[in-house]
Amino acid sequence: MEDMMPTEGLAAGTVRDLELCNRATAEYGLALTNRQMLALAERRVQALRDADRVEFGEGVLKKLVFAFRDSPYLDQAHYEETLTELQDIFYFYKNESGERLSDDELIAHMRGAYNGWCRGSLEALAGTELALLCRRLRGWEAEEAGDGIGAEEGCYEE
Repeated sequence: MEDMMPTEGLAAGTVRDLELCNRATAEYGLALTNRQMLALAERRVQALRDADRVEFGEGVLKKLVFAFRDSPYLDQAHYEETLTELQDIFYFYKNESGERLSDDELIAHMRGAYNGWCRGSLEALAGTELALLCRRLRGWEAEEAGDGIGAEEGCYEE
């Protein structure tokens, strides 16, 4: 039995999911072209490899679309780029959190921070907010984290 779906099947399923998402995002002025859907699907496969993760069935991208579609900081001009970054951030911090958060919990935290104090900054979301969340989950005090927490530091215990 295979541990992972073939790449072509994974990408095709992601494209189908994104085609359905276009209907739900149209009222927010957001839509992906076929080329963009394929690029996001291919990036999903790469992001899973980079994070050394395996997903079965529907991936997180559809959940991200639905969670962020009404964000005041999301616009058509940057839609594909933002989804790509959100997906990468999700997989990175899913690993960094030590699986202490469900997908839905992590996405809810990402959405709240992105729409809140991060004010649409993916850099602030990845470089500060989620790093602090991981530190808290691992029992580290925010004071110990110091200033300038970056995604490159991650939340690994040393």
